[in-house]
Amino acid sequence: MDSDGTRDVRGTHANPVPRPAGPPPAMPPRPSVPPRPDGSAFLAWLRTPRPEAAPGVWRFGHRPRPEEEPEVVPGRQLFTGALIAFLVGWLIWSLLWNGYLGGWWLLPLYAMIPDSWAQPHSIGAVVVVYAYYVVVALIIMVGVGRLGRWSEIWRRYGPPAWRRGAAAADARPPAPDQDPADWPALRAAGAAGAADAADRLAADARAGLMRDVDHARITRAWQGVRSGRHSVATFTGAVLKDGAAACPHPSGERDLPARLARHDLLTGQVRLGTTADDPRNPYAYRGTGLALGPELLGTSLLAVGPAGSGKTGTVVRPLAESLCLHALAGRAAVVVVGAAGAGLGPADAYDVVVRIAHPESVYDLDLYGGTTDPDEAAAILAEALVGDLADPHPGSDTRRSTTVLAQLLGPFRAVHGRFPSVPELRRLLDGAPGPMSELRAALQDAGQDSLLRELDARERQMGHPGDVGGVLADRVALLDRPAFAGFFDTSGQSRPFSLKALDHPVRVRIDLPERGHADASRILARLVLAQFTASVAVREDRSLFACLILDDATGVVTPEAVRGIQRLRSANAGAVLTLRTLDDVPRPLRGPLLGSTGCRIALSGLTPWDGQDFAEVWGKEWTETRDVTDRQIIAETPAGKAVHVLRRAITGKAPTARAVTVRQVERERWSASELAHAVPPGHAVLSLTDVQGEHAPPLLVDLRD
Repeated sequence: MDSDGTRDVRGTHANPVPRPAGPPPAMPPRPSVPPRPDGSAFLAWLRTPRPEAAPGVWRFGHRPRPEEEPEVVPGRQLFTGALIAFLVGWLIWSLLWNGYLGGWWLLPLYAMIPDSWAQPHSIGAVVVVYAYYVVVALIIMVGVGRLGRWSEIWRRYGPPAWRRGAAAADARPPAPDQDPADWPALRAAGAAGAADAADRLAADARAGLMRDVDHARITRAWQGVRSGRHSVATFTGAVLKDGAAACPHPSGERDLPARLARHDLLTGQVRLGTTADDPRNPYAYRGTGLALGPELLGTSLLAVGPAGSGKTGTVVRPLAESLCLHALAGRAAVVVVGAAGAGLGPADAYDVVVRIAHPESVYDLDLYGGTTDPDEAAAILAEALVGDLADPHPGSDTRRSTTVLAQLLGPFRAVHGRFPSVPELRRLLDGAPGPMSELRAALQDAGQDSLLRELDARERQMGHPGDVGGVLADRVALLDRPAFAGFFDTSGQSRPFSLKALDHPVRVRIDLPERGHADASRILARLVLAQFTASVAVREDRSLFACLILDDATGVVTPEAVRGIQRLRSANAGAVLTLRTLDDVPRPLRGPLLGSTGCRIALSGLTPWDGQDFAEVWGKEWTETRDVTDRQIIAETPAGKAVHVLRRAITGKAPTARAVTVRQVERERWSASELAHAVPPGHAVLSLTDVQGEHAPPLLVDLRD
């Protein structure tokens, strides 16, 4: 109790900390302006060397390695040999100095010096003689140094090894005419206002107002100026006005909400992992980063691995993220298709998100691909509906189904000015008398005699046992469900997305309702693939790379789909397909599918029969095998035993007589058994081919690094 009768509770649970005397400390004043960002990180990224490298090598800061692995002497053997060489040199010098080997080594000295220098206590004689001693000692030291590999010890453990890391850290900024931050290509153009635009961009880069997407986007816009698509005045005016924010993407975004992978937009690569330090990998690839870019995706990619092997998280998600960044830079258009909730990136990372069977979806999917040609619409829709039922042999296709659909789509569009909705198409394929009679009457009123003949042919075929109209009606019925009631609208009341928009750098994600609608999801996946292959082939601007990513291609691979994938490379487009197993592809299509994709990934957990298909497509190679036979040497004399002890001390091994047999044999690059059992978890074996035809052999890659 205090003197005034109150209780002092300082230090108790109610008030554990004593209150300081005097007024509370004042808060620091809030800065009037936010701190300016620092551009050093961006400049360091921009100036990092990116040497030319083999396909798939992460070029950011890459240090090329020799093609063949150099022979590295173990450290123990290296130091032991160096010490013995030094002792041998010391012994030789001692024998010479003490005269045990005679005076012959002094004859050159006596032949070169005058007789007056040979007098005792002559300064000239002392200098010349000791200089000669030094020369002889240096000759001995150089000889034993070469034998003892002293230079290798100096390089591996001396100051050169210490300064190796410091040299990279102390790299000086490049010259102004070679500094990418100064935009030398823009200055060299010599156009009016180009130098001022380069100054503005360089100032924004140093002030931290520019990021990698801005640099890639403005570079792409300048390429458009050089190709004649845009004028120099428009480009320089936009740069002088907005600086690093010039030439924006239509969405106005300058970056993604979040990045999970490492990207280098200067080379267009995304890093997927690190090539393992494994003898089966070429030495030039071991320990290097493994990255993909549009030049590799342009040959299409197929990834096969069981559930949980990392197809979505380590392959699909980084590629989708990279292509979205390319789209923001105006370089690419991407369509990502997968199941709802598959983890393909947040909705904010895309311009268009089509959530099929989701009542809150803003966008719809155009069932006919935005075309107005009934024949083209019939071909695309037939591939989606019954493409998996076509005989998967060369020459087989869906022409009969295309003909049936064209016989209905053409007359319907001529009468209504649009294609039929899903319920209307189902009733027409079923041959319901009401819709067919109404369509016939409307054609007669319009005088469309040629389309009447098409309708007559359709009605005659309905009674034949081999008519495919019933099969088409059954497949359309999968889309005529209450969950899809608000989708595939053709009346113009919704916002349908069409793959005709691939002429623009658009980012699209399509969520398929696989839960409860697996068959309908496969139809829609085939529909998107068919529309993609048809749309990219007729684009006017093929400088924009277009890519379709199918997170699960089960039931999507058809004969026409394989032919479409083969044509993507010439259209500057590519497709990324993932499969849980090659058993999801008909046996006759597995070889053509693996042959039509230039990049193939076999993830861990592959079955031996899937591994056999990969082993066949990767083929065989000639390798050099060495059969070594070691026979221990038994010493019988004391001198021999002493030599053996010395040899064991130098090499660390027992003295043996070795017989080596070298043969050239042909073996599989990766056998089916190795792919099934020798690929560690989190790893994958992949081969790459770029659009120029350069390829990388199958590589074991750690996708977790």
